[in-house]
Amino acid sequence: MTGRPAFVLLEDGTWFKGAVAAPIPPAFGEVVFTTNMTGYQETFTDPSYLGQVVVMTAPMIGNCGVNPEDMESPRPQVSGVVVRELARRHSNWRATESLGGWLGRHKIPVLTGVDTRRLTRHIRSKGAMRGVIAEGEAPTEAIRESLRNSPNMAGLDLASKATVAKPYEQGTTGPHVVAFDFGMKRNIVDMLDAAGCRVTVVPATTTAAEVLKLSPDGVFLSNGPGDPAAVTYALPVLRSLAEGGLPIFGICLGHQLLGLAFGGSTVKLPYGHRGGNHPVKDLSDGRVLITTQNHGFALAGGEDGVPGAPDLVVTHLNLNDGTVEGLRHKTLPLFAVQYHPEAAPGPHDAYPHFAQFVRSMGLQSDR
Repeated sequence: MTGRPAFVLLEDGTWFKGAVAAPIPPAFGEVVFTTNMTGYQETFTDPSYLGQVVVMTAPMIGNCGVNPEDMESPRPQVSGVVVRELARRHSNWRATESLGGWLGRHKIPVLTGVDTRRLTRHIRSKGAMRGVIAEGEAPTEAIRESLRNSPNMAGLDLASKATVAKPYEQGTTGPHVVAFDFGMKRNIVDMLDAAGCRVTVVPATTTAAEVLKLSPDGVFLSNGPGDPAAVTYALPVLRSLAEGGLPIFGICLGHQLLGLAFGGSTVKLPYGHRGGNHPVKDLSDGRVLITTQNHGFALAGGEDGVPGAPDLVVTHLNLNDGTVEGLRHKTLPLFAVQYHPEAAPGPHDAYPHFAQFVRSMGLQSDR
């Protein structure tokens, strides 16, 4: 291990030593892990990771470098990255820059030389928690105090920080979809476009009246970071749009917000679901989808329904822990899934949900 001595300190007092390539200020965030073996660039630019330090469970990261096409947002969203080994050389015909150079240019610290297997096992047993990447041979009392005073993910509205500042459009023909950006990945817009939709992306705080002025054929609710229960401003908007009869499709945070809007509640998972290999059962036919996931909160409930939300039907369950992975309304044209059908990175089992959304609008795509 070469570089400047550094460490990642967790709020329970456990710390793991490593090294950084250059001087860094302390980087705070919720420390989580992902089991994705590929797609690190899409992971680091996913706005759902805003405010988090991401531990990569694959032993070597950076072999393929980075390129402009695999960005899920304009810049890295993570607070920091922890790896066992960062590739010294990258080799890929699409690469324009090394991973280390790219993260360094964006001032995102990368802690290398860490026993990430041990760190991941610790998070699995103790739960995701706040942490800090900092320089030094060992944590000082000052850095411990700073960590204690850092923001907690529970109760934190990050959607309003991750959203776009103003609306934009993609696609020119087909059903008009107004997409709420709570921290949306770029590939979602691309998938809606590819499904034949004309998409208008709007900020998270857009009102129902502003949406209706755009004359949408359907409404999409994106993924995003933070605690869904803190995004209270969106709930009456979503309920109003749904009860007005507009077809609605939600993903990840959008799934949780629909559940909350109709009376459900959310819970913080011990260490979340992050990776590209999560099995989900479709309760309508028993099929199992292998899915991409990235979330730390879940909608409370199970196969029998969502407590407090009698109008919602659970459609999908996580086969690892039984958490709710999909829902639909009994009478209104809305459905949502907790996982990421757009993948990026990950399997394509759930791609058909985009076609399902187009069908729910009762319109034919021009493409």
